[in-house]
Amino acid sequence: MPDFTLRDATPADTDAVLALVHDLAVYERAPDAVDMTAPMLHAALFGDRPLAHAIVAEDEDLLGFALYFTSFSTWTGKAGIYLEDLFVKPQARGRGIGKALLRHLAAEAIRRDCARLEWQVLDWNAPAIAFYRSLGAEPLDEWTRYRVKGEALEALAKQETTHG
Repeated sequence: MPDFTLRDATPADTDAVLALVHDLAVYERAPDAVDMTAPMLHAALFGDRPLAHAIVAEDEDLLGFALYFTSFSTWTGKAGIYLEDLFVKPQARGRGIGKALLRHLAAEAIRRDCARLEWQVLDWNAPAIAFYRSLGAEPLDEWTRYRVKGEALEALAKQETTHG
């Protein structure tokens, strides 16, 4: 029997989940990358139109979380679950928490008749890559992710286009 429980995050978890997001950023070597505030996270998870969902693992304290949202595949014609963040506190690793969170999301994907559960991992994160492969996850090596943000995003939005 596991010595932790999983449950949907509640508004009372907002600050603790945000602290875990900051811990994740430190782990991913980007300690100053988190701009999100507690009110922003609260709105994203619990506002009038939630953008994402979170599952937390706990004993007396929050030990980890998975934050996800619904995606859509035009190829399958079905929704999917995109796992944005999965993090377990270092001192809580090895207890099956990460696997339990992923198993929970897999069951949720099946319950929703989703075509897939997917996420990304930093290429240097060998422990996570080995863990994901042990669960049957396969890398999509042929895909390269692109991002436009900040000034480049604003410039792109302002570019004139010609339609022929």
